[in-house]
Amino acid sequence: MVALDGPSGTGKTTVARKLADRLSAGYLDTGAMYRMVTLAVLRAGIDPADAAAVAGLADGVDLEIGTSPQRPGFRLGGEDVSAEIRGPEVTKAVSPVSAVPHVRELLVARQRRIIAEVLGEVGGIVVEGRDIGTVVVPDSPLKVFLTASADVRAARRSSQDTAAGRQSTVADARESVERRDRLDSSRTASPLRAAEDAVPVDTSELSIDQVIVALCELASHRGLLAGCSAEAAR
Repeated sequence: MVALDGPSGTGKTTVARKLADRLSAGYLDTGAMYRMVTLAVLRAGIDPADAAAVAGLADGVDLEIGTSPQRPGFRLGGEDVSAEIRGPEVTKAVSPVSAVPHVRELLVARQRRIIAEVLGEVGGIVVEGRDIGTVVVPDSPLKVFLTASADVRAARRSSQDTAAGRQSTVADARESVERRDRLDSSRTASPLRAAEDAVPVDTSELSIDQVIVALCELASHRGLLAGCSAEAAR
């Protein structure tokens, strides 16, 4: 198992999916789960800052999340919300929703069940998020904390928004990622931080393929998933 943490704009999702695919492992995007709850909150007309109301709604949220790195799939009440959960409204509201302790308790328990199921079925999984190595699976044999400079992260986020048809300048994107960092790092429940034994990987000057090679080498050094490095270099 690989626990992959880090702030937004570091390439977590792309790296996690490609790494899981390369390893023939399962994949879990825990951030998408918080985004689905956030979307449910917004659709219900609840103020994301109203912790009690958010907690009450979270108990009844019907979410489904796929664990295939090729097509993970995100369904809320049976509806595919893969695109909607990446929109600016959800992005702006996800931090306060994620900070609600009851929401985190519910989703962490769900994440642990999914991880156990996938490990039992396929033998391996790459899990990405912000508290995987510190809270969700602190006993993971390989914990990685991705980082990147603020400028690089802002440029990446702006490019992603533009590609998705959303207007975004680099300045807007930088303000967004820095705001998210402040909120995620300062929350009381499971703040964003690297686990003490996590390996930091700065992706600022690395291509996706270079990051994959670096992670495969780490996995090999830990005695995990033999042959990964050779496969990643192809």
